[in-house]
Amino acid sequence: MVQLSDGRSRRAAVVEDAGAPRTLLTFTDPVEHQLLAADVSADGRWTAFAVLEGRTLDSPWSLYVQDARGGMRRLARSTLPGPLPQPVVRNGSVFWAQGTGKGRATIFSSPVRRPGSGNRAASPRALHSGVLDAPFAAGGLLAWREASADGRSTQLSALSFTTLRPAGLPGPLAALRDLRSPASDGTTWAWIEEEGEDGGEPRLVVWRQGQPSPVARLSGAPAAEGLDQLRISGELITWRTPEAAYALDLRTSAYTRITPQYGYAQARAGALAVAYNKDRVKGPGARSVIQVVRADRLPRLPKPRDCG
Repeated sequence: MVQLSDGRSRRAAVVEDAGAPRTLLTFTDPVEHQLLAADVSADGRWTAFAVLEGRTLDSPWSLYVQDARGGMRRLARSTLPGPLPQPVVRNGSVFWAQGTGKGRATIFSSPVRRPGSGNRAASPRALHSGVLDAPFAAGGLLAWREASADGRSTQLSALSFTTLRPAGLPGPLAALRDLRSPASDGTTWAWIEEEGEDGGEPRLVVWRQGQPSPVARLSGAPAAEGLDQLRISGELITWRTPEAAYALDLRTSAYTRITPQYGYAQARAGALAVAYNKDRVKGPGARSVIQVVRADRLPRLPKPRDCG
Protein backbone atom coordinates (compact mmCIF):
# COMPACT_ATOMS: atom_id res chain seq x y z
CA MET A 1 0.00 0.00 0.00
CA VAL A 2 1.32 3.44 -0.92
CA GLN A 3 0.56 7.13 -0.49
CA LEU A 4 0.35 9.05 -3.77
CA SER A 5 0.32 12.81 -4.30
CA ASP A 6 -0.07 14.91 -7.44
CA GLY A 7 0.16 18.42 -6.02
CA ARG A 8 -3.63 18.80 -5.74
CA SER A 9 -4.62 15.68 -3.82
CA ARG A 10 -3.19 12.92 -1.68
CA ARG A 11 -4.54 9.37 -1.55
CA ALA A 12 -3.97 5.93 -0.12
CA ALA A 13 -3.77 3.25 -2.82
CA VAL A 14 -3.05 -0.45 -3.22
CA VAL A 15 -0.60 -1.65 -5.88
CA GLU A 16 -1.51 -5.15 -7.10
CA ASP A 17 1.03 -7.02 -9.24
CA ALA A 18 1.74 -4.95 -12.36
CA GLY A 19 -1.61 -3.17 -12.35
CA ALA A 20 -2.29 0.50 -11.81
CA PRO A 21 -2.69 1.69 -8.19
CA ARG A 22 -6.23 1.21 -6.84
CA THR A 23 -7.35 4.16 -4.73
CA LEU A 24 -8.87 3.30 -1.37
CA LEU A 25 -9.25 6.77 0.11
CA THR A 26 -8.63 10.32 -1.03
CA PHE A 27 -7.64 12.35 2.00
CA THR A 28 -9.83 15.30 2.88
CA ASP A 29 -6.74 17.38 3.62
CA PRO A 30 -3.97 16.78 1.04
CA VAL A 31 -1.42 18.61 3.18
CA GLU A 32 -2.07 17.52 6.75
CA HIS A 33 -3.27 13.92 6.31
CA GLN A 34 -0.83 11.09 5.64
CA LEU A 35 -0.82 7.31 5.47
CA LEU A 36 0.66 5.69 8.58
CA ALA A 37 0.61 1.92 8.10
CA ALA A 38 -1.41 -0.85 6.47
CA ASP A 39 -1.89 -4.61 6.32
CA VAL A 40 -3.70 -6.90 3.87
CA SER A 41 -5.42 -10.21 4.52
CA ALA A 42 -3.81 -13.36 3.12
CA ASP A 43 -6.41 -13.61 0.35
CA GLY A 44 -5.97 -9.96 -0.60
CA ARG A 45 -9.61 -9.08 0.03
CA TRP A 46 -9.35 -6.97 3.20
CA THR A 47 -7.05 -3.99 3.67
CA ALA A 48 -6.70 -2.19 6.99
CA PHE A 49 -4.91 1.14 7.02
CA ALA A 50 -4.39 4.07 9.37
CA VAL A 51 -4.34 7.77 8.47
CA LEU A 52 -2.65 10.42 10.60
CA GLU A 53 -4.76 13.58 10.54
CA GLY A 54 -1.98 16.09 11.12
CA ARG A 55 1.73 16.74 10.70
CA THR A 56 2.78 15.85 14.25
CA LEU A 57 2.90 12.36 15.76
CA ASP A 58 0.42 13.34 18.48
CA SER A 59 -2.23 14.28 15.90
CA PRO A 60 -5.54 12.39 15.79
CA TRP A 61 -5.70 9.31 13.59
CA SER A 62 -8.33 7.07 12.02
CA LEU A 63 -8.25 3.35 11.23
CA TYR A 64 -10.16 1.96 8.24
CA VAL A 65 -10.88 -1.46 6.75
CA GLN A 66 -11.72 -1.83 3.06
CA ASP A 67 -13.28 -4.76 1.21
CA ALA A 68 -11.90 -5.27 -2.32
CA ARG A 69 -15.40 -6.40 -3.33
CA GLY A 70 -16.79 -3.05 -2.29
CA GLY A 71 -17.33 -1.11 0.92
CA MET A 72 -15.17 0.57 3.52
CA ARG A 73 -15.72 1.56 7.14
CA ARG A 74 -13.84 3.27 9.91
CA LEU A 75 -12.95 0.95 12.79
CA ALA A 76 -11.53 3.49 15.22
CA ARG A 77 -10.46 7.07 15.72
CA SER A 78 -8.18 8.34 18.47
CA THR A 79 -7.29 11.77 19.80
CA LEU A 80 -5.29 10.53 22.81
CA PRO A 81 -1.49 10.14 22.87
CA GLY A 82 -0.29 6.58 22.45
CA PRO A 83 1.33 4.19 19.99
CA LEU A 84 0.70 5.01 16.36
CA PRO A 85 -1.50 2.27 14.87
CA GLN A 86 0.13 -0.47 12.83
CA PRO A 87 -2.88 -2.63 11.93
CA VAL A 88 -2.53 -6.39 11.66
CA VAL A 89 -5.09 -8.43 9.67
CA ARG A 90 -5.36 -12.07 10.73
CA ASN A 91 -8.10 -14.71 10.97
CA GLY A 92 -10.84 -12.36 9.85
CA SER A 93 -10.01 -9.59 12.34
CA VAL A 94 -7.98 -6.40 12.56
CA PHE A 95 -5.69 -5.89 15.58
CA TRP A 96 -4.23 -2.57 16.73
CA ALA A 97 -3.29 -0.55 19.82
CA GLN A 98 -4.37 2.92 20.82
CA GLY A 99 -3.74 5.23 23.75
CA THR A 100 -6.23 5.31 26.61
CA GLY A 101 -4.67 8.06 28.74
CA LYS A 102 -2.05 8.37 31.49
CA GLY A 103 0.62 6.77 29.30
CA ARG A 104 -1.30 3.53 28.85
CA ALA A 105 -2.68 1.83 25.74
CA THR A 106 -5.03 -1.04 24.92
CA ILE A 107 -4.78 -3.67 22.19
CA PHE A 108 -8.09 -4.10 20.38
CA SER A 109 -9.51 -6.45 17.77
CA SER A 110 -12.48 -6.02 15.45
CA PRO A 111 -13.86 -8.30 12.72
CA VAL A 112 -13.14 -7.17 9.18
CA ARG A 113 -16.69 -8.00 8.16
CA ARG A 114 -19.53 -6.03 9.72
CA PRO A 115 -21.35 -8.47 12.04
CA GLY A 116 -24.92 -9.35 11.09
CA SER A 117 -26.99 -7.60 8.47
CA GLY A 118 -27.59 -4.33 10.30
CA ASN A 119 -25.78 -1.06 9.87
CA ARG A 120 -24.42 -0.90 13.40
CA ALA A 121 -21.00 -2.50 13.94
CA ALA A 122 -19.97 -4.24 17.14
CA SER A 123 -17.62 -2.39 19.45
CA PRO A 124 -13.93 -3.36 19.23
CA ARG A 125 -12.87 -6.01 21.72
CA ALA A 126 -10.22 -5.03 24.26
CA LEU A 127 -7.57 -7.77 24.58
CA HIS A 128 -4.81 -6.32 26.76
CA SER A 129 -3.86 -3.04 28.43
CA GLY A 130 -0.54 -1.69 29.66
CA VAL A 131 2.32 0.65 28.84
CA LEU A 132 3.04 -0.83 25.44
CA ASP A 133 4.06 -0.29 21.83
CA ALA A 134 2.07 -1.14 18.71
CA PRO A 135 1.77 -4.93 18.28
CA PHE A 136 3.09 -6.86 15.27
CA ALA A 137 2.42 -10.26 13.71
CA ALA A 138 4.94 -13.02 14.43
CA GLY A 139 3.61 -16.17 12.78
CA GLY A 140 0.76 -17.40 14.96
CA LEU A 141 1.44 -14.76 17.59
CA LEU A 142 0.58 -11.12 18.05
CA ALA A 143 3.59 -9.71 19.89
CA TRP A 144 4.48 -6.35 21.39
CA ARG A 145 6.99 -4.59 23.64
CA GLU A 146 5.67 -3.69 27.08
CA ALA A 147 6.97 -1.99 30.21
CA SER A 148 7.31 -4.10 33.34
CA ALA A 149 4.98 -3.52 36.27
CA ASP A 150 7.57 -1.38 38.08
CA GLY A 151 8.42 0.55 34.91
CA ARG A 152 12.14 -0.17 35.18
CA SER A 153 12.49 -2.34 32.07
CA THR A 154 10.72 -3.50 28.92
CA GLN A 155 10.05 -6.99 27.64
CA LEU A 156 8.18 -8.87 24.93
CA SER A 157 4.64 -10.13 25.43
CA ALA A 158 2.36 -12.07 23.08
CA LEU A 159 -1.07 -13.58 22.56
CA SER A 160 -2.24 -16.32 20.24
CA PHE A 161 -4.22 -15.40 17.14
CA THR A 162 -6.15 -18.64 17.58
CA THR A 163 -7.23 -18.28 21.22
CA LEU A 164 -6.70 -14.52 21.77
CA ARG A 165 -5.13 -15.46 25.10
CA PRO A 166 -1.59 -14.82 26.40
CA ALA A 167 0.96 -17.10 24.77
CA GLY A 168 4.55 -18.07 25.47
CA LEU A 169 7.40 -16.74 23.37
CA PRO A 170 9.79 -19.12 21.60
CA GLY A 171 13.43 -19.74 22.50
CA PRO A 172 15.27 -17.08 24.50
CA LEU A 173 12.82 -14.26 23.71
CA ALA A 174 10.93 -14.31 27.00
CA ALA A 175 14.12 -13.47 28.90
CA LEU A 176 14.97 -10.40 26.80
CA ARG A 177 14.88 -7.01 28.47
CA ASP A 178 15.14 -3.42 27.24
CA LEU A 179 15.09 -4.24 23.54
CA ARG A 180 13.89 -1.75 20.93
CA SER A 181 11.98 -1.98 17.62
CA PRO A 182 11.31 -5.75 17.67
CA ALA A 183 10.11 -7.42 14.47
CA SER A 184 9.44 -10.97 13.31
CA ASP A 185 8.09 -13.05 10.45
CA GLY A 186 7.36 -16.01 12.74
CA THR A 187 10.68 -17.81 12.36
CA THR A 188 13.18 -14.96 12.48
CA TRP A 189 13.16 -12.29 15.20
CA ALA A 190 15.20 -9.09 15.14
CA TRP A 191 15.55 -6.17 17.51
CA ILE A 192 17.85 -3.33 18.52
CA GLU A 193 19.79 -3.21 21.75
CA GLU A 194 22.37 -0.86 23.17
CA GLU A 195 25.87 -2.16 23.88
CA GLY A 196 26.94 -1.84 27.50
CA GLU A 197 24.94 -1.40 30.68
CA ASP A 198 24.94 2.38 30.37
CA GLY A 199 23.82 2.34 26.76
CA GLY A 200 26.04 3.08 23.81
CA GLU A 201 26.32 2.11 20.20
CA PRO A 202 23.15 0.38 18.96
CA ARG A 203 23.39 -3.02 17.36
CA LEU A 204 21.02 -5.19 15.35
CA VAL A 205 20.45 -8.56 17.02
CA VAL A 206 18.84 -11.59 15.34
CA TRP A 207 17.49 -14.90 16.61
CA ARG A 208 16.21 -17.65 14.32
CA GLN A 209 14.43 -20.81 15.31
CA GLY A 210 16.98 -23.53 15.96
CA GLN A 211 19.71 -21.17 17.13
CA PRO A 212 20.85 -21.57 20.75
CA SER A 213 21.11 -17.83 21.37
CA PRO A 214 20.69 -14.46 19.62
CA VAL A 215 23.52 -13.14 17.43
CA ALA A 216 24.54 -9.50 16.91
CA ARG A 217 24.60 -8.97 13.13
CA LEU A 218 25.40 -5.28 12.79
CA SER A 219 26.73 -2.29 14.70
CA GLY A 220 28.46 0.99 13.98
CA ALA A 221 27.82 4.00 11.78
CA PRO A 222 26.39 4.75 9.36
CA ALA A 223 24.11 1.72 8.92
CA ALA A 224 23.35 1.30 12.64
CA GLU A 225 23.24 4.99 13.52
CA GLY A 226 19.65 5.77 14.51
CA LEU A 227 18.38 2.52 12.99
CA ASP A 228 14.65 1.88 13.41
CA GLN A 229 11.59 0.32 11.75
CA LEU A 230 12.95 -3.21 11.37
CA ARG A 231 11.09 -5.49 8.94
CA ILE A 232 11.74 -9.11 7.96
CA SER A 233 10.95 -11.22 4.92
CA GLY A 234 12.67 -14.59 4.53
CA GLU A 235 16.42 -13.96 4.38
CA LEU A 236 16.14 -10.16 4.32
CA ILE A 237 15.96 -7.62 7.13
CA THR A 238 15.36 -3.98 6.28
CA TRP A 239 15.55 -0.87 8.43
CA ARG A 240 15.68 2.90 8.24
CA THR A 241 18.12 5.46 9.56
CA PRO A 242 17.68 9.25 9.50
CA GLU A 243 19.54 9.27 6.18
CA ALA A 244 18.49 6.20 4.18
CA ALA A 245 17.21 2.61 4.20
CA TYR A 246 19.34 -0.53 4.40
CA ALA A 247 18.97 -4.28 3.91
CA LEU A 248 20.83 -7.20 5.52
CA ASP A 249 21.14 -10.59 3.81
CA LEU A 250 21.02 -13.23 6.56
CA ARG A 251 22.60 -15.82 4.26
CA THR A 252 25.88 -13.92 4.00
CA SER A 253 25.69 -11.37 6.86
CA ALA A 254 26.28 -8.65 4.24
CA TYR A 255 24.29 -5.44 4.18
CA THR A 256 23.86 -2.57 1.76
CA ARG A 257 22.23 0.82 1.47
CA ILE A 258 19.28 0.43 -0.89
CA THR A 259 17.84 3.94 -1.16
CA PRO A 260 19.20 7.43 -1.69
CA GLN A 261 18.61 10.06 0.95
CA TYR A 262 15.04 10.25 2.30
CA GLY A 263 14.42 6.68 1.14
CA TYR A 264 12.15 4.01 2.57
CA ALA A 265 12.25 0.22 2.31
CA GLN A 266 10.27 -2.64 3.78
CA ALA A 267 10.82 -6.39 3.59
CA ARG A 268 7.53 -8.09 4.28
CA ALA A 269 5.35 -11.05 3.26
CA GLY A 270 7.82 -12.37 0.68
CA ALA A 271 8.43 -9.01 -0.96
CA LEU A 272 10.79 -6.05 -0.81
CA ALA A 273 9.27 -2.62 -1.37
CA VAL A 274 11.47 0.42 -1.98
CA ALA A 275 10.38 4.05 -2.32
CA TYR A 276 12.38 7.24 -2.64
CA ASN A 277 12.41 10.65 -4.26
CA LYS A 278 14.16 10.68 -7.60
CA ASP A 279 15.18 14.26 -6.90
CA ARG A 280 17.24 14.94 -3.78
CA VAL A 281 14.60 17.31 -2.43
CA LYS A 282 11.22 16.91 -0.80
CA GLY A 283 8.10 18.76 -1.85
CA PRO A 284 5.17 18.73 -4.29
CA GLY A 285 7.47 18.81 -7.29
CA ALA A 286 9.60 15.84 -6.23
CA ARG A 287 9.41 12.78 -8.45
CA SER A 288 8.86 9.49 -6.61
CA VAL A 289 10.11 6.01 -7.43
CA ILE A 290 8.21 3.01 -6.02
CA GLN A 291 9.40 -0.54 -6.67
CA VAL A 292 8.16 -3.90 -5.35
CA VAL A 293 10.02 -7.15 -6.06
CA ARG A 294 9.82 -10.71 -4.81
CA ALA A 295 12.44 -11.15 -2.12
CA ASP A 296 13.27 -14.74 -3.11
CA ARG A 297 14.28 -13.60 -6.61
CA LEU A 298 16.97 -11.25 -5.37
CA PRO A 299 20.58 -12.47 -5.62
CA ARG A 300 22.57 -12.93 -2.45
CA LEU A 301 24.65 -10.04 -1.28
CA PRO A 302 28.34 -11.02 -1.51
CA LYS A 303 30.06 -11.94 1.74
CA PRO A 304 32.16 -9.17 3.24
CA ARG A 305 35.82 -9.62 2.29
CA ASP A 306 37.11 -7.90 5.38
CA CYS A 307 35.43 -9.06 8.58
CA GLY A 308 37.70 -6.96 10.78
